Amino acid sequence: MTTDRRFIRVADHRLEYRFFPGRDPQAPTLIFLHEGLGSLDLWRDFPARVADATGCPALVHSRYGHGRSDPLTEPRDLDYLNHEAREALPALLAALDVANPLLIGHSDGASIALIHAAAGAAVRGIVAMAPHVFVEEITLAGLRAARRAYATTDLRARLARRHEDGDATFHGWSDVWLDPRFRAWNIESLLPAVTCPLLLIQGEGDEYGTLAQLDAIADGVAGPAEVLALADCGHAPWKDRADDVVAAIARFVAQCRERGS
Repeated sequence: MTTDRRFIRVADHRLEYRFFPGRDPQAPTLIFLHEGLGSLDLWRDFPARVADATGCPALVHSRYGHGRSDPLTEPRDLDYLNHEAREALPALLAALDVANPLLIGHSDGASIALIHAAAGAAVRGIVAMAPHVFVEEITLAGLRAARRAYATTDLRARLARRHEDGDATFHGWSDVWLDPRFRAWNIESLLPAVTCPLLLIQGEGDEYGTLAQLDAIADGVAGPAEVLALADCGHAPWKDRADDVVAAIARFVAQCRERGS
């Protein structure tokens, strides 16, 4: 594995990925799980910075329907987060022989990380940035604003440059979250099955969620949970407060390794 972009076929889909070897091959592998409109490239240099700060190997990939992975050819099901957590992610980790993961998820990716751990997967720890465990009105308002921006601004053109099929990526995310049936989506009942340590990070100015999400997770999980609320920060802490987030993750990873030893 190298830091070059590679492709692998998992569950009938061609997925792009990059692997950063890290300084310590015995360290947990950091698995970066992107947001609903994210991809490998949209993480920018953040995964490399975290890998360098922790010494850990790191795996970054684009889920099916994102980036240069195969584009969506069908509407997403309402349970797509569950599918990604229980089927797609385990298949990817098995295909790449990753047995000691520490998950770093943003937004949709953070929810996927929580569901994956709750399903009984072996996980050393979770960094959940702007996670969702239930649907808030602010989330839906943010989605409606994104839909307007997609129709009236250059957002559509920008996504077209970042994804094989920008329209499918956008609607595969927004159409699910704005489906009236999705308003009942809630994974709080799964949280007691999450036993690994957690670092929960959210911007105080997050336009897609409130700190009630972090409170619900910290109260619901069985493992230890640290909450980090960041001022002057929106929905993407890894971008808005990158230095602080890298430092917090480095401390958290060190703590997870101490617990493991």
